[in-house]
Amino acid sequence: MKFYIDDLPVLFPYPRIYPEQYQYMCDLKHSLDVGGAALLEMPSGTGKTISLLSIIVSYQTYYPEHRKLIYCSRTMSEIDKALAELKRLMAYRASQLGYEEPFLGLGLSSRKNLCLHPSVRREKNGNVVDARCRSMTAGFVKEQKQAGMDVQLCDFHENLEDLEPHSLVPNGVWTLDDITEYGTKHVRCPYFTVRRMLPFCNVIIYSYHYLLDPKIAERVSKELSKDCIVVFDEAHNIDNVCIESLSIDLTDSSLRKATRGVQALEQKVNEVKQSDAKKLQDEYQKLVRGLQDVNTASAEEQFMTNPVLPEDILQEAVPGNIRRAEHFVAFLKRFVEYLKTRMKVLHVIAETPTSFLQHVKDLTFIDQKPLRFCAERLNSLVRALQIATIDDFQALQQVATFATLVSTYERGFVLILEPFETENATVPNPILHFSCLDASIAIKPVFDRFRSVIITSGTLSPLDMYPKMLQFNSVVQESYGMSLARNCFLPMVITRGGDQVSISSKFEARNDPSVVRNYGNILIEYSKIVPDGLVAFFPSYLYLESIVSSWQSMGILDEVWKYKLILVETPDPHETTLALETYRAACSNGRGAVLLSVARGKVSEGVDFDHHYGRAVIMFGIPYQYTESRILKARLEFLRDTYQIREADFLTFDAMRHAAQCLGRVLRGKDDHGIMVLADKRYGRSDKRTKLPKWIQQYITEGATNLSTDMSLALAKKFLRSMAQPFTSADQEGISWWSFEDLQDHQRKSSRMKTVENEKHDEEMDIDMT
Repeated sequence: MKFYIDDLPVLFPYPRIYPEQYQYMCDLKHSLDVGGAALLEMPSGTGKTISLLSIIVSYQTYYPEHRKLIYCSRTMSEIDKALAELKRLMAYRASQLGYEEPFLGLGLSSRKNLCLHPSVRREKNGNVVDARCRSMTAGFVKEQKQAGMDVQLCDFHENLEDLEPHSLVPNGVWTLDDITEYGTKHVRCPYFTVRRMLPFCNVIIYSYHYLLDPKIAERVSKELSKDCIVVFDEAHNIDNVCIESLSIDLTDSSLRKATRGVQALEQKVNEVKQSDAKKLQDEYQKLVRGLQDVNTASAEEQFMTNPVLPEDILQEAVPGNIRRAEHFVAFLKRFVEYLKTRMKVLHVIAETPTSFLQHVKDLTFIDQKPLRFCAERLNSLVRALQIATIDDFQALQQVATFATLVSTYERGFVLILEPFETENATVPNPILHFSCLDASIAIKPVFDRFRSVIITSGTLSPLDMYPKMLQFNSVVQESYGMSLARNCFLPMVITRGGDQVSISSKFEARNDPSVVRNYGNILIEYSKIVPDGLVAFFPSYLYLESIVSSWQSMGILDEVWKYKLILVETPDPHETTLALETYRAACSNGRGAVLLSVARGKVSEGVDFDHHYGRAVIMFGIPYQYTESRILKARLEFLRDTYQIREADFLTFDAMRHAAQCLGRVLRGKDDHGIMVLADKRYGRSDKRTKLPKWIQQYITEGATNLSTDMSLALAKKFLRSMAQPFTSADQEGISWWSFEDLQDHQRKSSRMKTVENEKHDEEMDIDMT
């Protein structure tokens, strides 16, 4: 389908378009014209990705100055899906235009996912893969090989050296599988191929961290131009990603490893001083001129990257007391020993970075400025010493990054030292949390640098919370409803069990035998009537374990087992993957299954249960965060004092966006159908329901907001019977899509309405003037 939005010709690779897709594209076009940030909530399964790609690729073609799209998503599967949609779109454009446009679309993932070297790709730990990759690709390793030393080079990487970066792969859209297959065929490293091709791409699709985590963005995204269009898809958790990118945890174990790393570094410095002192002298001279002069290594040679230093500091000379290698090693040793001593406490300590730095200075005479240069100074030294194997220095890298962060930021961070893992523990196992409280710190450079930033997801409600937390002004802020030919999903609120006892996951009521029994009866009854797959979510792993144990003793699980297989999500990713595979197999062979999962877990954040894999989802309780967490308390206090966001408002917002995310797992398109059950009396209150996305709210009828288990079952059976009927022409009354002719008719009506509004406005202006 080809149509126009204002003066922009758009090619859309389907013969029909949903009304919400068209409105989404219109708002996107407006935000791109104006610039700035847009916040758009699009219903699940309504073609958000293809709509976004269609309008932006058309915009790139029509306005050549905006030639690059940076598309950020969360998981490997979502990145692959976006690349597949882009590939389909470009094939359609070629068929309509009669020629293939000069266009390159690439996806970037970690070395772990793209490495082809036989001995490295077998490693499961990402840090080990990175370390072994650098040990075979760094420039000095190649020099050592040429000098006759017994070192191993990576053939896949070496084959890139003689090629021009722009010619590494031909034009087209390359999925991660495509680029891996191409690299295998031509013996070229997919990871470094994509890294070197980034400046020549029209569309780049990669993880949030490549743009939001300063430690990574400095290397990967540094060369991207300011006129790029940035999209954060599935961005309902973007504030948490920002916070995680600037937070660090130190433990006793990591500090012991850091001590070994310092000792190994000291030994290496002494060896180089004896064999090749010129290396250290050259590095010293560069440090005198400033870090900008030192920071010239290729991506392959980078041991670590500086997380935060602004440009003006990089121009400064490194403080004199850490310029010489032996002085810096002694400095690190003293700081690590201070941290180890600081961890030997038996009570909780919470303090600001300023207080921490003052304590460091009082006890060790270490000033703030050399700490700020710690991360980059370590990077420079490791590079100068030509250390290829960096396994022993990972913990030391973490300490250096911590030193740089704690000495750079005064506001928006807190240090919390907890001596025990749990309140009831008797053996100390201290952990030092350096926690970012202000999500706007990590994302501010993105807003400042790029002209257009789009934040979009299916579950962003309430929208007004994001501009407050991330500190930006949105030019467009919209939540779209969902147009349906027939109501293909049924949201219901169960507030009480069959015995009329209220149900809730509130802390004081969650373990009440009547609540546990009523929750179990809900699962039994829905297991009887729901065909194929049923997914149940709980607020936390702890509550899931507790209630499953109670259900086992009550015989509830034995009753469910008569109708469906039971599988449970665990914190272990491998176990959860196996459970998902078994669940899908049971749904496909007709046995059916129940998957007991956790909000905020792997299943809720990136797994789709389309069609028979998910005919119903039950949300047992409201997924509030653990409010006794000291880090959460500190963040709530910061949001209240700095951005005037009340604690209760944030907690409810956070819980409802995760509940909506869980509900959306079972509806992945308008040809899909499913039941959404909210099992907690608190969902019956309007102040909770209004926090759900607009597309869910609009289909919650007043009669479905205060149900008992029996009443909900009656509605569910009626819904399932209606969904079993064939889709007839009579259902077209609530038509959910537009043909090309419908779209043209809508545009003509909209144009006439705008004309009438303008004329009315002009008349009012004339009257005012008179």
